[in-house]
Amino acid sequence: MKYSGLNLEQRHGKARVRVARVWRSKQGHHSMVEWNVSISLLSDCINGYFHDDNSDIVATDTMKNTVYVKAKECSDQVSVEDFAIQLAKHFVSYYRQVTSAIVNIVEKPWERVHMDGQPHEHGFKLGSERHTTEVIVQKSGALQMTSGVEGLAVLKTTKSGFEGFIRDKYTVLPETRERILATEVTGSWRYSYESIFSLPQKPLYFNERYLDAKKVLMDTFFGCPKEGVYSPSVQSTLYHMAKAVLSRFHDVSSIKLKMPNIHFLPVNISTKDNIIVKFDDDVYLPTDEPHGSIEATLSRVGSKL
Repeated sequence: MKYSGLNLEQRHGKARVRVARVWRSKQGHHSMVEWNVSISLLSDCINGYFHDDNSDIVATDTMKNTVYVKAKECSDQVSVEDFAIQLAKHFVSYYRQVTSAIVNIVEKPWERVHMDGQPHEHGFKLGSERHTTEVIVQKSGALQMTSGVEGLAVLKTTKSGFEGFIRDKYTVLPETRERILATEVTGSWRYSYESIFSLPQKPLYFNERYLDAKKVLMDTFFGCPKEGVYSPSVQSTLYHMAKAVLSRFHDVSSIKLKMPNIHFLPVNISTKDNIIVKFDDDVYLPTDEPHGSIEATLSRVGSKL
């Protein structure tokens, strides 16, 4: 928006709204989620900037309260993606000023406890990796949606190497075909649905997609249980993981992976006169600072990033 020779781009919202939702079946089986919600609205509220007139502004406290109300209205269990879509749809339909709503949610990994091989009816423990989503809904119903995972920590103690890289006067890293490969995967995949009217109607569809996508990523990283799969570099492994997701899920148009190379450095202890401890692929110094930073996006030809 231009005013007095200046150009204004603006949005406002509410960040880090934490909400937990419990669903109880008549049989006594409980399900629960904990979400950290951030909302950003693109709206026609320029009078609040230019003329000290707040009459077109949706208060951020109202956005916070809306999260709790909409969570209450979910009488049946929903995925984090479905909840984000419901929130975004509310803001663009309920307020004439709002043209687009952006909703980001991170789901805390509460997992059901199993005791003596049986799932506990109402017991949960905190896991590790987090389920994420970003939903952008416009007043027309146009949709952009990504899902993802954060903090997926994986490690294999063999079947990894790094050879043939550029060597110059600053290079001291030895080449190897035997090392630990460890990383903490941050991934996000974009769905090809372009409208809220084209979404699958199957309950908890995106929960199932998330679990399946995470399994594909891990299966590709590790390989089969006995032989595994050799990794010539983090770059190569990242590519094969991303490609596997695109090959498996036809409603995913692109995927971005960040995979820092978390180092386990071989330990050799020696004095000037003799070696006290000689490394033999068995003792390492774990360190995550500094670490290698590798990321890439893989998309289908012609898809919108």
